[in-house]
Amino acid sequence: MPHTLSVLVENKPGVLMRVASLFARRGFNIDSLAVGVTEDPTLSRMTIVVAAEDTPLEQVTKQLHKLINVIKVQDLDPKEMTDRELVLFKVNAPPERRHEIIEIANVFRAKIVDVGKQSLTIEATGTGDKLLAMEDLLRAYGIKELARTGKIALARGSKDA
Repeated sequence: MPHTLSVLVENKPGVLMRVASLFARRGFNIDSLAVGVTEDPTLSRMTIVVAAEDTPLEQVTKQLHKLINVIKVQDLDPKEMTDRELVLFKVNAPPERRHEIIEIANVFRAKIVDVGKQSLTIEATGTGDKLLAMEDLLRAYGIKELARTGKIALARGSKDA
């Protein structure tokens, strides 16, 4: 079962390596990892997606709490979180088929961020399912390149909750 962990850490060199190596030492593969500075420049938030059973993951979260630079660890409930990903698609787009690709982008509320002679680059954000659906439609036109971020997520509700 995939778990989404939100880990608040001190914004210092080496913290990412220590957190990632803790998962590696325990034999967990990280499916997605995104890190960025928070509203407080001294803190970063890591969003880690890992497929694991509840009991071994609970042990890893306890060990995360023991790391000196870790402030807070949350295993986010899928029903109680907001999550998004970003993807860039570079798609084959000869002039006669371009309007079809632009329509697909519009349906998914995506943006055309670059236009080439034979390609379009599309930026899309949303849930993983939405982005996979868009990718499936664009495959018919030929995806030249694809770059995808990891999931970022926050718990729903107020910050104090």
